[in-house]
Amino acid sequence: MASLPVLRNFIAGHFTDSVEMHDVTNPATGAVLAHSPLSTQDDVDRAIAAARSAHKAWARRPAVERAQYLRRVAARIRDNAPRIARTITEEQGKTLGLAEVEVNFTADYLDYMAEWARRIEGEVIASDRAGEQIFLLRKPLGVVAGILPWNFPFFLIARKMAPALLTGNTIVIKPSEETPINCHAFTELLAQCELPAGVFNVVYGQGGTGAALSGHAGVDMVSFTGSVATGERIAAAAAPHITKLNLELGGKAPAIVLADADLDLAVRAIRDSRIINTGQVCNCAERVYVQRQVADEFTARIARAMAATRYGDPIARPDVEMGPLINRKGLDGVQAKVRQAVDDGAQLVTGGQAADLGAGFHFQPTVLAGCHAGMEIMRKEIFGPVLPIQVVEDLDEAIALANDCEYGLTSSVYTRDLSKAMQAMREMDFGETYINRENFEAMQGFHAGVRKSGVGGADGKHGLYEYTHTHVVYLQG
Repeated sequence: MASLPVLRNFIAGHFTDSVEMHDVTNPATGAVLAHSPLSTQDDVDRAIAAARSAHKAWARRPAVERAQYLRRVAARIRDNAPRIARTITEEQGKTLGLAEVEVNFTADYLDYMAEWARRIEGEVIASDRAGEQIFLLRKPLGVVAGILPWNFPFFLIARKMAPALLTGNTIVIKPSEETPINCHAFTELLAQCELPAGVFNVVYGQGGTGAALSGHAGVDMVSFTGSVATGERIAAAAAPHITKLNLELGGKAPAIVLADADLDLAVRAIRDSRIINTGQVCNCAERVYVQRQVADEFTARIARAMAATRYGDPIARPDVEMGPLINRKGLDGVQAKVRQAVDDGAQLVTGGQAADLGAGFHFQPTVLAGCHAGMEIMRKEIFGPVLPIQVVEDLDEAIALANDCEYGLTSSVYTRDLSKAMQAMREMDFGETYINRENFEAMQGFHAGVRKSGVGGADGKHGLYEYTHTHVVYLQG
Protein backbone atom coordinates (compact mmCIF):
# COMPACT_ATOMS: atom_id res chain seq x y z
CA MET A 1 0.00 0.00 0.00
CA ALA A 2 1.41 3.39 -1.03
CA SER A 3 2.23 5.80 1.77
CA LEU A 4 0.18 8.97 2.07
CA PRO A 5 1.61 12.36 1.10
CA VAL A 6 3.27 14.34 3.88
CA LEU A 7 2.88 18.10 3.52
CA ARG A 8 5.63 20.51 4.56
CA ASN A 9 5.76 24.17 5.50
CA PHE A 10 7.39 26.52 3.00
CA ILE A 11 9.70 29.05 4.68
CA ALA A 12 12.38 31.25 3.09
CA GLY A 13 12.15 29.40 -0.21
CA HIS A 14 12.49 25.89 1.26
CA PHE A 15 10.12 23.10 2.25
CA THR A 16 10.67 22.25 5.91
CA ASP A 17 9.68 19.17 7.90
CA SER A 18 7.46 19.25 10.98
CA VAL A 19 7.30 16.93 13.97
CA GLU A 20 3.58 16.95 14.75
CA MET A 21 1.03 16.15 12.03
CA HIS A 22 -2.69 15.62 11.58
CA ASP A 23 -4.78 13.69 9.05
CA VAL A 24 -6.57 15.35 6.13
CA THR A 25 -9.71 13.45 5.12
CA ASN A 26 -12.12 13.32 2.19
CA PRO A 27 -15.51 14.64 3.44
CA ALA A 28 -17.38 12.51 0.89
CA THR A 29 -15.86 9.20 2.01
CA GLY A 30 -13.93 9.72 5.25
CA ALA A 31 -10.73 8.38 3.66
CA VAL A 32 -7.44 9.85 4.87
CA LEU A 33 -5.73 11.72 2.02
CA ALA A 34 -2.53 13.16 3.54
CA HIS A 35 -0.72 14.22 6.69
CA SER A 36 -0.38 17.96 7.31
CA PRO A 37 1.84 19.86 9.78
CA LEU A 38 0.71 21.36 13.05
CA SER A 39 3.08 24.31 13.05
CA THR A 40 4.81 25.53 16.19
CA GLN A 41 5.45 29.08 17.37
CA ASP A 42 8.99 28.66 16.10
CA ASP A 43 7.68 27.83 12.62
CA VAL A 44 5.56 30.98 12.65
CA ASP A 45 8.45 33.09 13.91
CA ARG A 46 10.76 31.80 11.18
CA ALA A 47 8.19 32.37 8.44
CA ILE A 48 7.56 35.95 9.54
CA ALA A 49 11.29 36.59 9.89
CA ALA A 50 11.82 35.30 6.34
CA ALA A 51 9.05 37.55 5.01
CA ARG A 52 10.47 40.53 6.92
CA SER A 53 13.97 39.89 5.60
CA ALA A 54 12.74 39.68 2.00
CA HIS A 55 10.45 42.70 2.12
CA LYS A 56 12.73 45.65 1.39
CA ALA A 57 14.39 44.12 -1.65
CA TRP A 58 11.02 42.97 -2.99
CA ALA A 59 9.44 46.40 -2.47
CA ARG A 60 12.31 48.06 -4.37
CA ARG A 61 11.59 46.03 -7.50
CA PRO A 62 9.41 47.74 -10.10
CA ALA A 63 5.78 46.65 -9.93
CA VAL A 64 5.96 45.39 -13.53
CA GLU A 65 8.73 43.03 -12.47
CA ARG A 66 6.72 41.77 -9.50
CA ALA A 67 3.81 41.23 -11.86
CA GLN A 68 5.86 38.87 -14.02
CA TYR A 69 6.08 36.41 -11.13
CA LEU A 70 2.29 36.42 -10.79
CA ARG A 71 1.96 35.63 -14.49
CA ARG A 72 4.44 32.75 -14.17
CA VAL A 73 2.41 31.21 -11.36
CA ALA A 74 -0.80 31.65 -13.38
CA ALA A 75 0.75 29.80 -16.31
CA ARG A 76 1.86 26.92 -14.07
CA ILE A 77 -1.64 26.67 -12.62
CA ARG A 78 -3.23 26.42 -16.07
CA ASP A 79 -0.76 23.70 -17.05
CA ASN A 80 -1.78 21.66 -14.00
CA ALA A 81 -5.47 22.60 -13.77
CA PRO A 82 -7.07 19.11 -13.99
CA ARG A 83 -4.83 17.68 -11.26
CA ILE A 84 -5.40 20.62 -8.94
CA ALA A 85 -9.18 20.54 -9.47
CA ARG A 86 -9.32 16.87 -8.52
CA THR A 87 -7.25 17.61 -5.40
CA ILE A 88 -9.70 20.34 -4.35
CA THR A 89 -12.68 18.05 -4.90
CA GLU A 90 -11.14 15.21 -2.91
CA GLU A 91 -10.26 17.27 0.14
CA GLN A 92 -13.07 19.84 0.13
CA GLY A 93 -16.00 18.02 -1.47
CA LYS A 94 -17.14 20.46 -4.16
CA THR A 95 -18.07 19.21 -7.60
CA LEU A 96 -15.33 18.73 -10.16
CA GLY A 97 -16.92 21.36 -12.39
CA LEU A 98 -16.86 23.96 -9.61
CA ALA A 99 -13.30 23.00 -8.69
CA GLU A 100 -12.25 23.52 -12.32
CA VAL A 101 -13.93 26.95 -12.28
CA GLU A 102 -12.03 27.80 -9.08
CA VAL A 103 -8.67 26.80 -10.54
CA ASN A 104 -9.16 28.68 -13.80
CA PHE A 105 -10.53 31.73 -11.98
CA THR A 106 -7.46 31.69 -9.74
CA ALA A 107 -5.13 31.82 -12.75
CA ASP A 108 -7.20 34.60 -14.30
CA TYR A 109 -7.13 36.51 -11.00
CA LEU A 110 -3.33 36.41 -10.86
CA ASP A 111 -3.16 37.73 -14.41
CA TYR A 112 -5.76 40.39 -13.65
CA MET A 113 -3.86 41.67 -10.62
CA ALA A 114 -0.62 41.63 -12.63
CA GLU A 115 -2.26 44.08 -15.06
CA TRP A 116 -2.42 46.67 -12.26
CA ALA A 117 1.36 47.00 -12.18
CA ARG A 118 1.21 50.13 -14.36
CA ARG A 119 -2.02 51.44 -12.84
CA ILE A 120 -1.16 52.00 -9.17
CA GLU A 121 -1.76 55.72 -8.72
CA GLY A 122 -0.92 58.37 -6.18
CA GLU A 123 -2.11 61.96 -6.20
CA VAL A 124 -0.71 65.45 -6.63
CA ILE A 125 -2.54 67.91 -4.38
CA ALA A 126 -2.49 71.70 -4.58
CA SER A 127 -0.87 73.42 -1.62
CA ASP A 128 -1.90 76.57 0.26
CA ARG A 129 1.72 77.72 0.16
CA ALA A 130 3.56 79.30 -2.71
CA GLY A 131 6.27 77.09 -4.16
CA GLU A 132 5.06 73.95 -2.36
CA GLN A 133 3.69 70.76 -3.87
CA ILE A 134 1.89 67.98 -1.99
CA PHE A 135 2.34 64.38 -3.14
CA LEU A 136 0.32 61.39 -1.97
CA LEU A 137 2.18 58.12 -2.52
CA ARG A 138 0.98 54.54 -2.08
CA LYS A 139 3.45 52.23 -0.37
CA PRO A 140 3.46 48.60 0.77
CA LEU A 141 2.61 47.78 4.35
CA GLY A 142 5.33 45.18 4.92
CA VAL A 143 4.47 41.61 5.98
CA VAL A 144 0.94 40.30 5.41
CA ALA A 145 -0.54 37.27 7.13
CA GLY A 146 -3.18 35.58 4.96
CA ILE A 147 -5.45 33.24 6.94
CA LEU A 148 -7.71 31.13 4.72
CA PRO A 149 -11.00 29.21 5.01
CA TRP A 150 -11.75 25.85 3.44
CA ASN A 151 -14.65 26.69 1.11
CA PHE A 152 -12.68 28.25 -1.78
CA PRO A 153 -9.19 27.34 -0.55
CA PHE A 154 -7.24 27.60 -3.79
CA PHE A 155 -8.66 30.86 -5.08
CA LEU A 156 -8.27 32.58 -1.73
CA ILE A 157 -4.51 32.01 -1.78
CA ALA A 158 -4.39 34.19 -4.89
CA ARG A 159 -6.95 36.67 -3.59
CA LYS A 160 -4.59 37.52 -0.74
CA MET A 161 -1.21 36.83 -2.34
CA ALA A 162 -1.67 38.64 -5.67
CA PRO A 163 -2.52 42.15 -4.42
CA ALA A 164 -0.08 41.80 -1.52
CA LEU A 165 2.89 40.86 -3.71
CA LEU A 166 2.06 43.24 -6.54
CA THR A 167 2.06 46.23 -4.18
CA GLY A 168 5.43 45.23 -2.71
CA ASN A 169 4.46 43.29 0.41
CA THR A 170 5.63 39.82 1.39
CA ILE A 171 3.21 37.24 2.76
CA VAL A 172 2.78 34.28 5.09
CA ILE A 173 -0.19 32.07 4.17
CA LYS A 174 -1.96 29.82 6.66
CA PRO A 175 -4.50 27.53 4.91
CA SER A 176 -7.38 25.83 6.69
CA GLU A 177 -6.46 22.59 8.39
CA GLU A 178 -9.40 21.03 6.50
CA THR A 179 -7.93 21.79 3.05
CA PRO A 180 -4.13 22.09 3.05
CA ILE A 181 -3.33 19.77 0.15
CA ASN A 182 -4.32 22.24 -2.59
CA CYS A 183 -2.15 24.89 -0.91
CA HIS A 184 0.81 22.52 -1.02
CA ALA A 185 0.14 22.00 -4.75
CA PHE A 186 0.02 25.79 -5.24
CA THR A 187 3.30 26.18 -3.36
CA GLU A 188 5.04 23.46 -5.36
CA LEU A 189 4.12 25.29 -8.58
CA LEU A 190 5.20 28.64 -7.14
CA ALA A 191 8.56 27.14 -6.13
CA GLN A 192 9.20 26.45 -9.82
CA CYS A 193 8.81 30.16 -10.67
CA GLU A 194 12.02 31.41 -9.01
CA LEU A 195 10.22 33.82 -6.69
CA PRO A 196 12.80 35.35 -4.32
CA ALA A 197 13.12 33.43 -1.04
CA GLY A 198 10.90 34.73 1.75
CA VAL A 199 8.44 36.63 -0.44
CA PHE A 200 5.86 33.83 -0.15
CA ASN A 201 5.73 31.51 2.88
CA VAL A 202 3.28 28.87 4.12
CA VAL A 203 2.68 27.55 7.63
CA TYR A 204 0.05 24.86 8.17
CA GLY A 205 -1.87 24.22 11.36
CA GLN A 206 -5.07 24.78 13.28
CA GLY A 207 -6.46 27.75 15.19
CA GLY A 208 -3.34 28.18 17.28
CA THR A 209 -1.27 28.85 14.18
CA GLY A 210 -3.69 31.55 13.05
CA ALA A 211 -3.60 33.10 16.52
CA ALA A 212 0.20 33.12 16.49
CA LEU A 213 0.18 34.97 13.18
CA SER A 214 -2.55 37.41 14.21
CA GLY A 215 -0.84 38.42 17.42
CA HIS A 216 2.70 38.64 16.04
CA ALA A 217 4.51 41.96 16.27
CA GLY A 218 6.22 41.25 12.94
CA VAL A 219 2.95 41.24 10.97
CA ASP A 220 1.76 44.52 9.44
CA MET A 221 -1.62 43.31 8.17
CA VAL A 222 -3.87 40.31 8.76
CA SER A 223 -6.14 39.37 5.88
CA PHE A 224 -8.68 36.77 7.00
CA THR A 225 -11.70 35.09 5.42
CA GLY A 226 -13.96 33.03 7.67
CA SER A 227 -16.49 33.14 10.49
CA VAL A 228 -17.43 36.11 12.63
CA ALA A 229 -16.35 34.27 15.79
CA THR A 230 -12.87 33.63 14.41
CA GLY A 231 -12.68 37.18 13.08
CA GLU A 232 -13.39 38.49 16.56
CA ARG A 233 -10.55 36.40 17.99
CA ILE A 234 -8.18 37.60 15.28
CA ALA A 235 -9.11 41.23 15.97
CA ALA A 236 -8.46 40.72 19.68
CA ALA A 237 -5.09 39.09 19.01
CA ALA A 238 -4.05 41.89 16.63
CA ALA A 239 -5.24 44.71 18.88
CA PRO A 240 -2.13 45.08 21.09
CA HIS A 241 -0.04 45.91 18.01
CA ILE A 242 -2.81 47.90 16.25
CA THR A 243 -2.24 45.63 13.25
CA LYS A 244 -4.23 46.51 10.16
CA LEU A 245 -7.11 44.10 9.54
CA ASN A 246 -8.90 42.99 6.40
CA LEU A 247 -11.74 40.68 7.46
CA GLU A 248 -14.29 39.00 5.20
CA LEU A 249 -16.67 37.36 7.65
CA GLY A 250 -20.13 35.80 7.56
CA GLY A 251 -23.19 36.51 5.50
CA LYS A 252 -26.94 35.99 5.58
CA ALA A 253 -27.75 37.09 2.05
CA PRO A 254 -31.42 37.93 1.44
CA ALA A 255 -33.05 37.24 -1.93
CA ILE A 256 -36.15 39.35 -2.63
CA VAL A 257 -38.62 37.97 -5.19
CA LEU A 258 -41.30 40.46 -6.23
CA ALA A 259 -44.62 39.70 -7.88
CA ASP A 260 -43.41 41.00 -11.26
CA ALA A 261 -40.23 38.89 -11.24
CA ASP A 262 -39.27 36.42 -13.94
CA LEU A 263 -39.92 33.33 -11.81
CA ASP A 264 -38.01 31.03 -14.16
CA LEU A 265 -34.94 33.20 -13.63
CA ALA A 266 -35.50 33.65 -9.89
CA VAL A 267 -35.97 29.94 -9.21
CA ARG A 268 -32.94 28.96 -11.27
CA ALA A 269 -30.63 31.64 -9.86
CA ILE A 270 -31.64 31.23 -6.21
CA ARG A 271 -31.47 27.46 -6.38
CA ASP A 272 -28.04 27.58 -8.02
CA SER A 273 -26.86 30.14 -5.48
CA ARG A 274 -28.08 27.92 -2.63
CA ILE A 275 -26.55 24.60 -3.72
CA ILE A 276 -23.22 25.90 -5.03
CA ASN A 277 -20.49 24.39 -2.85
CA THR A 278 -23.30 22.76 -0.83
CA GLY A 279 -24.39 26.16 0.46
CA GLN A 280 -21.01 26.74 2.09
CA VAL A 281 -20.45 30.20 0.61
CA CYS A 282 -20.71 33.47 2.51
CA ASN A 283 -22.51 35.24 -0.36
CA CYS A 284 -25.02 32.49 -1.18
CA ALA A 285 -28.74 33.29 -1.01
CA GLU A 286 -29.43 32.40 2.65
CA ARG A 287 -33.03 33.60 3.06
CA VAL A 288 -35.87 34.48 0.67
CA TYR A 289 -38.52 37.19 0.97
CA VAL A 290 -41.21 36.53 -1.65
CA GLN A 291 -44.18 38.80 -2.38
CA ARG A 292 -47.49 37.22 -1.40
CA GLN A 293 -49.00 37.20 -4.91
CA VAL A 294 -46.41 34.69 -6.16
CA ALA A 295 -45.39 33.05 -2.88
CA ASP A 296 -47.19 29.72 -3.39
CA GLU A 297 -45.99 29.31 -6.97
CA PHE A 298 -42.41 30.30 -6.17
CA THR A 299 -42.24 28.00 -3.13
CA ALA A 300 -43.57 25.02 -5.08
CA ARG A 301 -41.18 25.61 -7.95
CA ILE A 302 -38.07 26.18 -5.83
CA ALA A 303 -38.91 23.09 -3.78
CA ARG A 304 -39.14 20.96 -6.94
CA ALA A 305 -35.84 22.39 -8.17
CA MET A 306 -34.08 21.73 -4.87
CA ALA A 307 -35.51 18.23 -4.57
CA ALA A 308 -34.29 17.39 -8.08
CA THR A 309 -30.67 18.28 -7.20
CA ARG A 310 -28.25 15.42 -7.78
CA TYR A 311 -25.86 15.02 -4.87
CA GLY A 312 -23.24 12.59 -3.63
CA ASP A 313 -19.52 11.86 -3.90
CA PRO A 314 -18.23 14.12 -6.73
CA ILE A 315 -15.33 11.79 -7.51
CA ALA A 316 -17.43 8.63 -7.74
CA ARG A 317 -20.28 10.48 -9.50
CA PRO A 318 -18.96 13.34 -11.66
CA ASP A 319 -22.53 14.22 -12.73
CA VAL A 320 -23.61 15.40 -9.25
CA GLU A 321 -24.51 19.05 -8.70
CA MET A 322 -23.67 19.08 -5.00
CA GLY A 323 -21.14 17.32 -2.78
CA PRO A 324 -20.89 16.81 0.99
CA LEU A 325 -20.57 19.29 3.81
CA ILE A 326 -17.01 19.79 5.01
CA ASN A 327 -17.12 17.69 8.20
CA ARG A 328 -19.27 16.14 10.94
CA LYS A 329 -19.51 19.42 12.85
CA GLY A 330 -20.88 21.15 9.76
CA LEU A 331 -23.42 18.40 9.13
CA ASP A 332 -24.62 18.34 12.72
CA GLY A 333 -24.88 22.12 12.76
CA VAL A 334 -27.09 22.25 9.66
CA GLN A 335 -29.30 19.45 11.00
CA ALA A 336 -29.73 21.27 14.31
CA LYS A 337 -30.71 24.54 12.59
CA VAL A 338 -33.38 22.78 10.50
CA ARG A 339 -34.83 20.99 13.53
CA GLN A 340 -34.95 24.25 15.46
CA ALA A 341 -36.74 25.98 12.58
CA VAL A 342 -39.39 23.25 12.43
CA ASP A 343 -39.81 23.43 16.21
CA ASP A 344 -40.28 27.20 15.81
CA GLY A 345 -43.11 26.64 13.34
CA ALA A 346 -41.47 26.49 9.92
CA GLN A 347 -42.99 24.09 7.37
CA LEU A 348 -40.60 21.51 5.93
CA VAL A 349 -41.41 21.46 2.22
CA THR A 350 -38.60 19.19 1.04
CA GLY A 351 -35.43 17.61 2.43
CA GLY A 352 -34.51 18.29 6.03
CA GLN A 353 -32.33 15.29 6.82
CA ALA A 354 -28.79 14.04 6.63
CA ALA A 355 -28.56 11.77 3.59
CA ASP A 356 -27.41 8.21 4.22
CA LEU A 357 -25.10 7.53 1.29
CA GLY A 358 -22.97 5.04 3.17
CA ALA A 359 -20.20 7.50 4.04
CA GLY A 360 -19.48 11.20 4.17
CA PHE A 361 -21.31 14.29 5.42
CA HIS A 362 -24.21 14.67 2.98
CA PHE A 363 -27.38 16.68 3.62
CA GLN A 364 -30.56 16.80 1.56
CA PRO A 365 -31.34 20.04 -0.30
CA THR A 366 -33.98 21.62 1.94
CA VAL A 367 -36.76 24.22 1.66
CA LEU A 368 -38.55 25.68 4.69
CA ALA A 369 -41.74 27.72 4.22
CA GLY A 370 -43.74 29.74 6.74
CA CYS A 371 -40.66 31.34 8.25
CA HIS A 372 -40.68 34.68 10.04
CA ALA A 373 -38.13 37.23 11.21
CA GLY A 374 -38.01 35.96 14.78
CA MET A 375 -36.67 32.56 13.75
CA GLU A 376 -32.97 31.85 14.08
CA ILE A 377 -33.02 30.24 10.62
CA MET A 378 -33.77 33.72 9.18
CA ARG A 379 -31.08 35.48 11.21
CA LYS A 380 -28.07 33.17 11.62
CA GLU A 381 -25.81 31.82 8.89
CA ILE A 382 -26.70 28.24 7.89
CA PHE A 383 -23.72 27.25 5.69
CA GLY A 384 -25.59 24.35 4.16
CA PRO A 385 -28.12 23.61 1.37
CA VAL A 386 -31.13 24.98 3.27
CA LEU A 387 -33.44 27.73 2.00
CA PRO A 388 -35.90 29.42 4.42
CA ILE A 389 -38.74 31.45 2.89
CA GLN A 390 -40.80 34.30 4.35
CA VAL A 391 -43.83 35.91 2.67
CA VAL A 392 -43.92 39.73 2.44
CA GLU A 393 -46.49 42.24 1.22
CA ASP A 394 -44.26 44.59 -0.76
CA LEU A 395 -40.71 45.76 -1.48
CA ASP A 396 -40.66 48.16 1.47
CA GLU A 397 -41.30 45.32 3.91
CA ALA A 398 -38.77 43.08 2.18
CA ILE A 399 -36.02 45.72 2.33
CA ALA A 400 -36.73 46.46 5.99
CA LEU A 401 -36.50 42.75 6.87
CA ALA A 402 -33.40 42.25 4.74
CA ASN A 403 -31.57 45.15 6.39
CA ASP A 404 -32.57 44.08 9.91
CA CYS A 405 -29.63 41.69 10.27
CA GLU A 406 -26.21 41.66 11.91
CA TYR A 407 -24.67 40.67 8.57
CA GLY A 408 -24.37 42.85 5.48
CA LEU A 409 -22.34 41.13 2.78
CA THR A 410 -24.49 40.31 -0.25
CA SER A 411 -28.13 40.50 -1.32
CA SER A 412 -30.26 40.01 -4.42
CA VAL A 413 -33.50 41.29 -5.92
CA TYR A 414 -35.68 39.85 -8.69
CA THR A 415 -37.99 42.32 -10.48
CA ARG A 416 -38.82 43.54 -13.98
CA ASP A 417 -39.58 47.05 -12.68
CA LEU A 418 -36.65 49.45 -13.09
CA SER A 419 -37.96 51.83 -10.44
CA LYS A 420 -38.07 49.00 -7.88
CA ALA A 421 -34.56 47.93 -8.85
CA MET A 422 -33.41 51.52 -8.34
CA GLN A 423 -35.13 51.66 -4.95
CA ALA A 424 -33.29 48.50 -3.93
CA MET A 425 -30.00 50.07 -5.04
CA ARG A 426 -30.68 53.09 -2.84
CA GLU A 427 -32.01 51.33 0.25
CA MET A 428 -30.38 47.90 0.52
CA ASP A 429 -27.69 48.19 3.22
CA PHE A 430 -25.21 45.62 1.93
CA GLY A 431 -21.79 45.53 0.38
CA GLU A 432 -23.19 43.91 -2.77
CA THR A 433 -26.62 43.64 -4.41
CA TYR A 434 -27.28 41.40 -7.40
CA ILE A 435 -30.31 42.26 -9.48
CA ASN A 436 -31.82 39.50 -11.64
CA ARG A 437 -28.76 37.23 -11.41
CA GLU A 438 -27.11 34.70 -9.14
CA ASN A 439 -24.83 35.76 -6.26
CA PHE A 440 -21.26 35.62 -7.56
CA GLU A 441 -18.85 38.54 -7.63
CA ALA A 442 -16.53 39.75 -10.39
CA MET A 443 -12.78 40.10 -9.85
CA GLN A 444 -12.89 43.73 -11.03
CA GLY A 445 -15.58 44.67 -8.49
CA PHE A 446 -15.11 45.18 -4.76
CA HIS A 447 -16.21 42.34 -2.49
CA ALA A 448 -16.89 43.93 0.90
CA GLY A 449 -19.52 43.88 3.61
CA VAL A 450 -20.95 46.06 6.36
CA ARG A 451 -21.82 45.36 9.99
CA LYS A 452 -20.50 41.96 11.15
CA SER A 453 -19.72 40.87 7.60
CA GLY A 454 -16.31 42.40 7.85
CA VAL A 455 -13.77 45.18 7.62
CA GLY A 456 -12.23 46.21 4.31
CA GLY A 457 -12.69 44.25 1.11
CA ALA A 458 -11.14 42.45 -1.83
CA ASP A 459 -10.88 42.60 -5.63
CA GLY A 460 -10.50 45.37 -8.15
CA LYS A 461 -8.69 48.66 -7.59
CA HIS A 462 -10.09 49.16 -4.11
CA GLY A 463 -9.10 45.66 -3.02
CA LEU A 464 -5.58 46.23 -4.35
CA TYR A 465 -5.20 49.44 -2.36
CA GLU A 466 -6.15 47.60 0.85
CA TYR A 467 -2.56 46.33 0.80
CA THR A 468 -1.01 49.80 0.77
CA HIS A 469 -0.70 52.77 3.09
CA THR A 470 -0.53 56.40 2.02
CA HIS A 471 2.56 58.55 2.45
CA VAL A 472 1.97 62.28 2.01
CA VAL A 473 5.03 64.38 1.14
CA TYR A 474 5.05 68.20 1.40
CA LEU A 475 7.81 69.45 -0.93
CA GLN A 476 8.77 73.08 -0.55
CA GLY A 477 10.62 74.29 -3.63
